Amino acid sequence: MKIFMISFIVFIVLNTIENVIHYSIGRTQNQQIILIKLPSNLDWIRIIGVMLVFAVLQATFTSVLSKGL
Repeated sequence: MKIFMISFIVFIVLNTIENVIHYSIGRTQNQQIILIKLPSNLDWIRIIGVMLVFAVLQATFTSVLSKGL
């Protein structure tokens, strides 16, 4: 369970940063400089929902595979 939680938390933190950067790139694609733009409340809900699904999958795979090694 410890590996699952560590993996889950690391995934959430790093991917939140990555997702905000990707979101900002998409919102400022025609500009010379990438400006950090925070998503709307609805976009945050969508981003967090997708991240939670993949965080659980990633943590589960890490936990299962670490037991097999």
